[in-house]
Amino acid sequence: MERSTATESVFTQEQVPCRLSLGQAHLLAGRLEEAHALAERALALAREHHERGNEAYALHLLGDIAARREPAEAEQAAAHYREALALAEELGMRPLVAHCHLGLGTLYATTGQREQARAALSTAMALYRAMEMTFWLPQAEAALVQVEGR
Repeated sequence: MERSTATESVFTQEQVPCRLSLGQAHLLAGRLEEAHALAERALALAREHHERGNEAYALHLLGDIAARREPAEAEQAAAHYREALALAEELGMRPLVAHCHLGLGTLYATTGQREQARAALSTAMALYRAMEMTFWLPQAEAALVQVEGR
């Protein structure tokens, strides 16, 4: 019985990251409904098993999905990003904190909230630089350029 429980526990712990990765892949492929279903299930599992880090990643993914809908579900996206950001900050997940600021900044830019967009994007850029996350920096810089109308 102990062995079965241990195996089930490991399987459950692997489900959330797998669902998040698959959800991200579906998002990138434009399959928002599939991405949303995977992210929702990942969030439920993370909360059920008290996996707070994975909960933050699932919330971020849900923010990305809501932001990419046509039309964008801006309020829902912002709420997901803010919840993910609060949890990521509490847990010291600096890369995710930066990604949340990028998501919020991009969302604010698309909804015409220039000052909020500028602040969030500047924060994301500063964090990316501090952590030497150079892959994400050009995306944040390009979004800021658009906000500033250059």
